[in-house]
Amino acid sequence: MFGIENYIGFIFAGILLNVTPGTDSMYIITRSMSQGQKAGFYSVLGITSGILVHTLLASLGLSVLLAKSPMAFTLVKYIGASYLCYLGFKMLITKKAPLIANGLADNAPLVTNNSLEGWQIYKQGVLINTFNPKVALFFLAFFPQFIDSSYTNSMLSFLLLGLTFATTGFIWFACLALLASKFSENLRKNPTIEVILNRISGVIFIGMGIKLLTEKG
Repeated sequence: MFGIENYIGFIFAGILLNVTPGTDSMYIITRSMSQGQKAGFYSVLGITSGILVHTLLASLGLSVLLAKSPMAFTLVKYIGASYLCYLGFKMLITKKAPLIANGLADNAPLVTNNSLEGWQIYKQGVLINTFNPKVALFFLAFFPQFIDSSYTNSMLSFLLLGLTFATTGFIWFACLALLASKFSENLRKNPTIEVILNRISGVIFIGMGIKLLTEKG
């Protein structure tokens, strides 16, 4: 079907890869624990959108540039690592605004007149995923194993597999956000602990940036 071979096998393999802890999962967990369910959901939407960006780039063949050009890979890696470190330092030095004031309280509607912070969390998720060159290389290495090499429209195959991977990822990440936010719900009711959680999240972000920086293509 559409040049895809062993589609069921791809779904199961994709789920296993989704549940494997990585930068995306850590971003969602830290956002959910430090800022609640709504913030976690925005981060899920951002990460999922980043997956769709990689799907489009891979289907157009642009991701091949990262695989073949060490300079391009290093540039994207440095951008991604620097951005993670920037977010981490920002969370360490910035006083956290009350969740109710910025419209991200767990009992607040998802869409509010003051949803700027939610939009920023969404954008951060998109950028974190998009500027992780490992994701692009993973798409190039993993997806072709399930595509018929004789199929003439491989772009369509890439798109369908990418949408499938994004869907299974969205479901798993949404569960992570819900569980993490529920786990820390009582903790976040204490303003002091809420600030501590925010600082811990900042340290984790910096750690993820350093880890990405030290990885090789």
